[in-house]
Amino acid sequence: MNSTEVLELVDDLIFAKTGKHLENLQKDVLKGTIEGKVYPDIAKDSGFSESHVKNVGQELWKLLSLVLGEKVKKANFRAVFEKIKRQNFSSPIISGYCHTNLTANNINIFPDRERYCSATLTRSPTSVENSQESKNEPQLDLAEAPEIFNFYDRSSELTTLENWILKDSSRLIALLGISGIGKTTLTLQLIKQIKTNFNYIIYRSLRFSPTLDVTLTKLLKNFPDQADISQNIETKIFQLLDYLNQYRCLIILDDLQMLFCSGKIAGQYQTESENYQIFFQLIAEMNHQSCLILNSREKPIEITQLETKNNSVRSLILSSLGLAAKQILQKHKLSDEETWENLIDIYQGNPRWIEFTATMIQEFFDSSVAKFLQWEKVILSESLVAELDKNFQRITQNEQTIIIQLAQENQPATLHQIDKTLELSTSDLLNSIQSLKRRLLLDIKQEDKTTYFSLNSVWKQYVMCKEEGK
Repeated sequence: MNSTEVLELVDDLIFAKTGKHLENLQKDVLKGTIEGKVYPDIAKDSGFSESHVKNVGQELWKLLSLVLGEKVKKANFRAVFEKIKRQNFSSPIISGYCHTNLTANNINIFPDRERYCSATLTRSPTSVENSQESKNEPQLDLAEAPEIFNFYDRSSELTTLENWILKDSSRLIALLGISGIGKTTLTLQLIKQIKTNFNYIIYRSLRFSPTLDVTLTKLLKNFPDQADISQNIETKIFQLLDYLNQYRCLIILDDLQMLFCSGKIAGQYQTESENYQIFFQLIAEMNHQSCLILNSREKPIEITQLETKNNSVRSLILSSLGLAAKQILQKHKLSDEETWENLIDIYQGNPRWIEFTATMIQEFFDSSVAKFLQWEKVILSESLVAELDKNFQRITQNEQTIIIQLAQENQPATLHQIDKTLELSTSDLLNSIQSLKRRLLLDIKQEDKTTYFSLNSVWKQYVMCKEEGK
């Protein structure tokens, strides 16, 4: 018997006992065993850790022992199936017809022979149609996703993400943007657009900083064999990776920045969240057919490192909504349409910032954008100030010092100009600038081979008001 025949026989036995087919890693273990390989070699070939492969193998031998009624282990697996071969055991898949009494070691493998043959060998057009329909309808788990009432045009970004996922088979994507720019809305719209390409689509929020163990358990509950979820975190990781290889999945983890430390350099994980970094690296480096999207206000350090050497890792920064933000102003029934573009530019095309401001214009300026813009200073609503407060409180003292200095500058400043003004070491200055860049809080432009840094008008006004209030 060759390895293909043995795999088919074992799959038939497992299916008859459990109603489930062999998973990919179980097949790898069997194939490697047939070829006389040891666990380290099987692990290397399959891309999983040796301990995980060994655990899968041990569970498989236990299951086969139960099915065959005799002790099966890696050392005697080949001998057991050679004996089955001598007993003239044959599989209905291999032989191409159905036996009247298919048994192995007195176990009736297919007691309902006629129904099995009918389902396997003579599937009707209706069942094929139902199968295709099922294929196009993924298992959706969006219980933690917010309800989206409005979606404003992001066609360019949607096309980019769709191409990365469906054409380029990207495994890990970081969707980055400041608070309120529309990351969550975009990913939920993306789901609607590409959902028929997946078996499973899962959305999870990290806003309450769950441990990786908790997140993995929630994710694994979407797949078959829920009762077999391991208590060991390494095994959970590789169980999920096996599912990501076995099925095509799209998983969105939102609010990633909540796993990072407040008051520390951007992208630094809290102690209890450090395992996520290893998990994301494995998602990027292991071979599978799925995609994980990370929504974050801060760019994870490992994404910067991974995307330089791994084509399956991408990052996309969401910027201004642009003229599409006029839809928000139309919804609020504001007047003076000729001034709307100016308003959108001042508030960075940020949907949430514009929503806050549009409400203020309705309440205090008779819905007139022109009247609102007559004021010389950028006006920040109470809701917008509260949101900026949350962001400002997360950054380090050195980052706050740099932002306060930039708020006082009338023109964009070079690194050398900032260095001359502030009493920071070169190391602290560079690390803080880099951290602010990962938080997307700086406007950065290149001109004549020189880099200039500045704050947008909203952040500048916020910082100036904060300093005046001291």
